Amino acid sequence: MTVAALEIQDAVVSYGDAEPVLKGVSLSVASGEFIALLGASGCGKTTLLRAISGFVRLRAGAIRVSGVDVAGLPPDKRDMAMVFQSYALWPHMTTAQNIGYGLRLRRKSRNDIARRVGELLSMLGLEGLGERKVTQLSGGQRQRVALGRALAVNPRILLLDEPLSNLDARVRGQMRHEIKAIQQNLGITAIHVTHDREEAMVMADRIVILNEGYIVQQGTPEEIYNRPATPFVASFTGAHNVVALHLGIEDGLVRVAAGEHNAEALLRLGSEGAHLAEPKGGPASAHFHTEAARLVIGDDAPPNSLTLRGRITQSSYPGGVYRYAVDVGGRQFMVDDERRFSTGDEVGIWLPAEALHLYPATPEHMARLAGIDENRDRL
Repeated sequence: MTVAALEIQDAVVSYGDAEPVLKGVSLSVASGEFIALLGASGCGKTTLLRAISGFVRLRAGAIRVSGVDVAGLPPDKRDMAMVFQSYALWPHMTTAQNIGYGLRLRRKSRNDIARRVGELLSMLGLEGLGERKVTQLSGGQRQRVALGRALAVNPRILLLDEPLSNLDARVRGQMRHEIKAIQQNLGITAIHVTHDREEAMVMADRIVILNEGYIVQQGTPEEIYNRPATPFVASFTGAHNVVALHLGIEDGLVRVAAGEHNAEALLRLGSEGAHLAEPKGGPASAHFHTEAARLVIGDDAPPNSLTLRGRITQSSYPGGVYRYAVDVGGRQFMVDDERRFSTGDEVGIWLPAEALHLYPATPEHMARLAGIDENRDRL
C-alpha cells in the first residue's frame, strides 16, 4: 500500500472561542502531486496551509507526512518550505545570501552552500544576479529568489501562499508555467493556495475547493470545470450565469418546460449532454460559462440545446470578437460573437446541452432569482 506524501485527517482549527475556521477537513496528497487550494476569502484555505506548515495548531485531527504525524512538531521540523505572498526576503542580503539562508541555519559548509545556490541560480534564470541586493530586483526576480530559498533545503513538501498575487498580469502568467515546470522536473509535492481560478486550473494536478471551512469538491481541473458538484462550485469556477428553469425527467432525457424567455427543449444527459446534479425534476437553476454561449437569430438553433430569447443592450470590441450584453428578462448576460449586431437587435443565446449545469432550486433560491428580475424591471 502506497503511503501518501501528505495526509490531513479530520483537521479542526479555531481561533479562541470563535466558530472553527476548519471544520473537519480531510485530504490525501500523493508524492509529486501539485494541489491547488481554491476558494474565496475566509473559506479556510490559508488556515489549512498554515496548519500544514505548523504556524497554526490543530484543535483536533492529524497531519501526516509519509505516514508520520507531525501535528505536534514546530514548522522547522516538518521537512517543508513555504513561499510567502510577501516573499519575506531579507532586504539587506544579496540574491545568493537569501537563497542560501536556510542552508546556513542548517550549518552546511560554505562549499555546499555555494554549490546549491549556484544550481538554483541557474535553474531559476537568475545567473549573474547572485551578488545583487534583492531590493534591486524586479517583482518576478524576487519571486524566483523566494522560490529558490524554499527549494534550497530540499523539502519534501513545497507550500505556496499566493506567491503570484503581487505580480502584474504578464509576469504572473509567465511564473505560473515556470513554477509548474520546476515542480514537475524536481518531482516535489506542492500545495498552492490561491483565489484565482485560472491560476489553479493552469498549475494544479488537482483542485480542492473550500467553502466555509469544508472541502466542497476536489478533482482534476477538467472535472471541476466540466462537472461542478454544487451551484457554489459552478459559480466559483466561472459558470456564474444563472437562469431559472422548470425540468422534467423522462427516459434519460431532461425536458425543459417552455418559459417566458425560452422555448421547450429536450436535452441529453451525460458526457454529451447536460450535467444534472440530482435525478429529479421541478424548479431548477441552470449555470453556464460565458464562453459556452453563442448568439442565434430567430429559430436558427440546433437540437439538444437551450435558447434564451433576449435583446442586445450594449456592444463593445475587445479584439477578435464583439462582446454583447444581452438582456433576458431583466438579467444581463455577456456573449462574444464574431458577427456585428446592433444595440436593440432581438437575438437568442444558444446553449448546447453539455454547457448546462442543472441543480434543484430551493424555494428561497427561486424567489431570489425572481426578485432580481423584479428589481431590475423597476429600474
